[in-house]
Amino acid sequence: MTADVLNHGLTVDAACTMAGRVTVACDRCLEDLVIPVQTSFEESYTPESDELDLRQDVYDYVCISLPMQRVHPEGECNQETTKYLSK
Repeated sequence: MTADVLNHGLTVDAACTMAGRVTVACDRCLEDLVIPVQTSFEESYTPESDELDLRQDVYDYVCISLPMQRVHPEGECNQETTKYLSK
């Protein structure tokens, strides 16, 4: 993750770029699924202290960059679990 921060006195502008992988549960078989993530955002803040906490914004932007359906490619789901889906 990279973050460029510009302090204007009363406000702070932050531009963040994130790239990596996120592990989530597969919607079909519930096994771990690794999804590549690449996203960025720019926000203006009015900080209430000397520290600028971007954790929630980073989490939110990573979450909205994930696909709506999080499933393994065809044939890669856990066969023990998926055999019950067709019944």
